[in-house]
Amino acid sequence: MRRRTDGLTLLLADLRGDGVSISPIDKIGRNAVGSCEVRYDGLRVPVSDRVGEEGAGFKYLLDGLNPERILISAEALGIGKAALRAAVSYANQRTVFGRPIGKNQGIAFPLAEAHMKLHAAELVIREASWRYDQGLTCGEQANSAKYLASDAAFFASDRAMQTHGGFAYAREYNVGRYFLESRLMEIAPVPQEMVLNYVSEHVLHLPRSY
Repeated sequence: MRRRTDGLTLLLADLRGDGVSISPIDKIGRNAVGSCEVRYDGLRVPVSDRVGEEGAGFKYLLDGLNPERILISAEALGIGKAALRAAVSYANQRTVFGRPIGKNQGIAFPLAEAHMKLHAAELVIREASWRYDQGLTCGEQANSAKYLASDAAFFASDRAMQTHGGFAYAREYNVGRYFLESRLMEIAPVPQEMVLNYVSEHVLHLPRSY
């Protein structure tokens, strides 16, 4: 059965030639990796620069989607753990009314929840990674890992901000940076909603929603 993505051809274009303009994007975070706006105007690519077979380009792109989601989920996990580590350290050291603020359940319980969310996400990441390494199908696991790790990272970072109070906006504590970086994980490389689309359609076999 023919699919809507059949017939797409993948080409490797030389971005240094005429017909391409590249402009850096000024971002609020993720500045360890450059992001640019790329425009093509009259760019000609020779057929010798074709990747694989003609008309099978989308299939080649799909080969990179699952490992990309696993990679992003691992990044999110690391950000979440860093945020939680900072929050726990601050909650143990910050003393108010003669006691560390971490002794208060209003501080301790959300951090405990963050730890459990991150741990659960890590187990799904490990499953997805193992399946990919074994050459097994891992679309469900890779997408689930991306969704759960992104959610857990943002929760941990948000709780770290709340634990630090007003000091969260001071650059010296870094939790503001974790908050910004973790927020990106929920919208890139695909938003959480697209993961839900995948699971509902391809795992639960519900009707396509878009």
